[in-house]
Amino acid sequence: MTRWVDAWRRANEDPEGFWGEAADGIHWERPFTRVLDRDATPSACWFVGGALNTCYNAVDRHVDAGHGDRVALVYDSAMRGVVERLSYADLRDETARFAGALTALGVGPGDRVLLYMPMVPQAVVAMLACARIGAVHSVVFGGFAARELATRIDDAQPKLVLWASCGLEPGRVVDYKPLLDEALALANHAPVNCVLLQREEAPATPVPGRDVDWMEVSRAAEPADCVPCEATDPLYILYTSGTTGKPKGVVRDHGGHAVALHWSLRNVYGMQPGDVFWAASDIGWVVGHSYIVYAPLLLGCTTILYEGKPVGTPDAGAFWRVVAEHGVHALFAAPTAFRAIKREDPGAERVRDHDLHALRTLFLAGERADPDTIAWAERALDVPVIDHWWQTETGWPIAANCMGIEPLPVKHGSPTVPVPGYKLAVLDDAGTLLPAGETGNIVLELPLPPGCLPTLWNDEAGFRSAYLDAYPGYYQTADAGYVDEDGYVFIMSRTDDIINVAGHRLSTGAMEEILAGHPDVAECAVIGVKDALKGQVPVGFAVLNAGVERDDATLCAELVARVRSELGPVAAFKQACVVARLPKTRSGKVLRGIMRRIADGEEYRFPATIEDPEVLPEIAGALGALGYPGDGS
Repeated sequence: MTRWVDAWRRANEDPEGFWGEAADGIHWERPFTRVLDRDATPSACWFVGGALNTCYNAVDRHVDAGHGDRVALVYDSAMRGVVERLSYADLRDETARFAGALTALGVGPGDRVLLYMPMVPQAVVAMLACARIGAVHSVVFGGFAARELATRIDDAQPKLVLWASCGLEPGRVVDYKPLLDEALALANHAPVNCVLLQREEAPATPVPGRDVDWMEVSRAAEPADCVPCEATDPLYILYTSGTTGKPKGVVRDHGGHAVALHWSLRNVYGMQPGDVFWAASDIGWVVGHSYIVYAPLLLGCTTILYEGKPVGTPDAGAFWRVVAEHGVHALFAAPTAFRAIKREDPGAERVRDHDLHALRTLFLAGERADPDTIAWAERALDVPVIDHWWQTETGWPIAANCMGIEPLPVKHGSPTVPVPGYKLAVLDDAGTLLPAGETGNIVLELPLPPGCLPTLWNDEAGFRSAYLDAYPGYYQTADAGYVDEDGYVFIMSRTDDIINVAGHRLSTGAMEEILAGHPDVAECAVIGVKDALKGQVPVGFAVLNAGVERDDATLCAELVARVRSELGPVAAFKQACVVARLPKTRSGKVLRGIMRRIADGEEYRFPATIEDPEVLPEIAGALGALGYPGDGS
């Protein structure tokens, strides 16, 4: 661990020197005068006094360096059967022209532009075009519920809304116009214009006086030059769900963001300019912002924009087709995607249909990666499978096996060690440091490294209360876990998924790990439900592998026995049920909190990001069969 230890120590003992050197990888219009201002409020600021343009760094400078013919973006739509490739020169030209269109519509530095878009190249162009002229983009997942979209419009107050007529899902077309129309009717803020990208699968009827045609304004525009931005100016706002019902607008600045992402793709993911990187996510999520759009382009890589699913477009071999066809060197996906693939193709037969010789590494993040899924992927792909952990708020990995510094031995269930720049600690509820192996609240010592959120949009008080107040001097991750004697980090659950069984603090993640090890289980979830005697008791849910036909009662008895054997009777794990599917967000996270509130008969706010609302009555029915109250919606 010598190289990693040296890098980590340098980043944390001399952050100004470490990140000052990392900033040499970025083109600065004006040099920064201070690497780190520790006294800035509400959080420390990076690269103070410096000016740069993120779009220039992501696109133009590669053309200026003679790499204009290199492929920047591959658009692969499994939904449409279409593949398009844009070189860096193509991407520069399209971005400059659309930036000119935004300018002609009155958008300037600091103005907000909201994107309500599917996975199409125009969405990437629009994000870069905003960065080019100093506007602040806010991407909302295409097809998001109208009321949630309205709250984001009111919070960001965009001058423009950029939208497409539809999104494509397996077996259906999602018409965006009714959702946008309702959102604008609900919102108090009215954008000046909406720019409509028509898709042939479901063209929309423009609203006179509101909607202007995307292609028309682009053709009429003059290309716009890059505008220098202060390093501390906001680049984008990305909303993440808040516990109060008000979404939290995570702000990302220009300077720290560019430096951190450029450094991380090379050092965490092991990429080099010209490599092909594929983050199988959506631009509506932080993974899409960081590792579909910005990081690969900042480093001069080729990035994949995939419009499809891991299964069903057309089958469980969809990912392997994309990897083989485009020569992907590193794939980044959610564990949920691989559980879905494993469920449909447990023997990994589809892998053998494709030439995956280019693939060097698979990275997993977004939800806890259970050891069984990691082991399956290792056997299927015969490449390193790297679990890593980070958050929307940080924008890049907190803990990872840094493939570009020094690959370390893998411990299944652990995202390995803290990335240089992050100082991680585990505290009890009173703020006392816990010893190795003991589960508690995972926190990060301040100041956070570059690229992390400096605040929430127009909500400094909310930023402090959500992240800083609970443990002074630390950032509260709201994740629970432990660090072992070798310094490896284990993320067991969100802090609200630590349950208290008769005074014993137990991790539902540890129980899920045991359930996932059963050969018939494709994916699972464990929640804590109210119990009059013990306070809380765990209940397990299991989804079976495709083709498995078992007596549910027998299988559930086996699952209970596994947990009690490995954790002991203290876990009080006595109930499990088999379900056809689990409720998830569109990014693949299991909605355990909703499941818990259903079990306890509590009211809950219907999640706007849920992938399939019809699964909730099924969960309520399964809980009802176990004797729990049912749906509190």
